[in-house]
Amino acid sequence: MPTYKAPLDDVRFVLNEVFAVGRLAELPGHEEHTPDLIEAVLEEGAKFAENELQPLNRSGDEEGCHYENGVVRTPKGFKEAYAKFIEGGWTGVSCDPDYGGQGLPHVVNFVLEEFLCSANLSFGMYPGLSHGAYNALSLHGTDELKRAYLPKLVDGTWSGTMCLTEPHCGTDLGMIRTRAVPDGSGDGSYAVTGTKIFISAGEHDLTENILHLVLAKLPDAPAGTRGISLFLVPKFLPREDGTPGMRNGVMCGSIEHKMGIKASSTCVMNFEGAKGWLVGQPHKGMRAMFTMMNAARLGVGIQGLGLAEVSYQNAVTYARERLQGRSLTGAKAPDKPADPIIVHPDVRKTLLTMRAHTEGCRALAAWVGMNIDVSLKHPDPEVRREADDLVALMTPIVKAFFTDHGFDATNMGMQLYGGHGYIREYGMEQFVRDARIAQIYEGTNAIQALDLVGRKLPQDMGRLLRRFFHPVSEFLEETQEDPELLEFVIPLAKAFGKLQQATALVAQRGMRNADEAGAASTDYLRMFALVALGYMWLRMVKAAKERLPEADGRAGFYDSKVKTGRFYMTKLLPQVNGLFLTIMAGSQVLMDMDADAF
Repeated sequence: MPTYKAPLDDVRFVLNEVFAVGRLAELPGHEEHTPDLIEAVLEEGAKFAENELQPLNRSGDEEGCHYENGVVRTPKGFKEAYAKFIEGGWTGVSCDPDYGGQGLPHVVNFVLEEFLCSANLSFGMYPGLSHGAYNALSLHGTDELKRAYLPKLVDGTWSGTMCLTEPHCGTDLGMIRTRAVPDGSGDGSYAVTGTKIFISAGEHDLTENILHLVLAKLPDAPAGTRGISLFLVPKFLPREDGTPGMRNGVMCGSIEHKMGIKASSTCVMNFEGAKGWLVGQPHKGMRAMFTMMNAARLGVGIQGLGLAEVSYQNAVTYARERLQGRSLTGAKAPDKPADPIIVHPDVRKTLLTMRAHTEGCRALAAWVGMNIDVSLKHPDPEVRREADDLVALMTPIVKAFFTDHGFDATNMGMQLYGGHGYIREYGMEQFVRDARIAQIYEGTNAIQALDLVGRKLPQDMGRLLRRFFHPVSEFLEETQEDPELLEFVIPLAKAFGKLQQATALVAQRGMRNADEAGAASTDYLRMFALVALGYMWLRMVKAAKERLPEADGRAGFYDSKVKTGRFYMTKLLPQVNGLFLTIMAGSQVLMDMDADAF
């Protein structure tokens, strides 16, 4: 049976010592959100994840959701846990106080999401989808819609979904067939008709109402994505007093039987003239959809991080306890029949790979999260725009790299257990199954790579790129004169140079032939992510070294940071060189093969 302990020490280090989260208290609206307050919130969130959610993870996976005649029931214990979740105010941590939220920084929500995903990913899906609906409605809904629906999303008594995908189309949303026509009721509503598939949390028994945000086309819609609109379709139509009233024309047709996240209902949703209200402008639904999608992509990246962390924790415990063979350099535990497998170099390489990527991803998530807060709250519009640019640039990297790492880390954790990892009893195989979907939904990772190369790189002549390249260059200049950091600065500087070369190459070739950009995209995204984590590790090592001389009882913690950073720079960051050569090879070797020859 797996265990989980929220990595609070590491979170404190990243927030307080690497990024100085206290600076957020200088932003309007965050004056009271001091490091002490943030830590108190995170400690309580950690307790909830460890004590309430983690014990339901395996049982929820084994039981799954139940479907009967349009009704979905979640596994035993989920309703009770969700009631405690909303009682604790966890659904509104970073939401607007005007609608009942606590208004805490978004970076706090990022950390809490990691805890939830480590403890029980299926449970975390439900409030995660609601938060995406909250974001879209708060930015694009009318004041009337916001007053009617946002308080219910914030307090968690109602939940939300994103209804995008249809049976005949996934990423190509311009092909959707769901239609919306004015229903003639005089209240500005529409009748929405169509079928959506793969709708997470589309139907369940945790909340008294479910708000579906549905992409559909109006009768006069232009072709393709230019003709998409967004509609709010509640499961139950609210009465004048705000309580759920008459059932709307939306039903769950079935739930999917999945490889993983089995306690999260994944539904086929049928809209049969369901009453809905336009969110945003007609034919401008893609703008609102991307508000949901980008928030969801960051959230999915956090899912990969959370599963990587819990897999690592259990792998370390097993490696310390499992006796198997002897150390190659002589017995380390001569009083026992064999040594623990943690003495073996390849086991240590596996564990350090999991750890170095996970801790680097956590730091990168914190950096992005803090920039979200700056983009929303800073009084200077130019500073807000720069922060928003960085978030936009890093979103596909967080989604794709974090989820690739999540699947890799869960696989490595299972591998470390050997045969025991493959059977259900130890719980490692569930992490693998749960992690796999994150590379697929909210836009496959190949789509994220195309977004990075095709949209983010060329935007405004590289404006977004400068938000990353400039701080990395400045930090390398700042640290290159420090002999204590030189062994970390040099490999990062070389990798950063390769990334800059690759960026120019992809841009030049892509302008001549779009297939060149497409062929390079996945390798380029991973290369970018490795350099970004290298930047995080240089910052973490610098912070750790500064505190080592007076660390006292925490010397071991800081020393481990330095050693993990050294492993990253020498064993993982050099992968940039191979990726650069692959990008250099171009697209011709991919496109020369006739389709019939495959």
